Amino acid sequence: MERRWVGPDGYEIVPAIRDGRQVLQVWRHGLPIADCRSVEEVARHVDLADLCEVIPFPTRDDDRRAALP
Repeated sequence: MERRWVGPDGYEIVPAIRDGRQVLQVWRHGLPIADCRSVEEVARHVDLADLCEVIPFPTRDDDRRAALP
């Protein structure tokens, strides 16, 4: 799973590649809002202090797959 950050009011920030450059996509309620080239641009849409990184926890299936030869 790739990195992503979520915030209040349905905001989600996801890294992506556009025209060979990394951008931070801003989504709100599942709809794209903007492709931002910098964190400063993201801050125009959402307060950065309100964002939380989503960290996936390993599952038993992940453990089983890692044990396979």
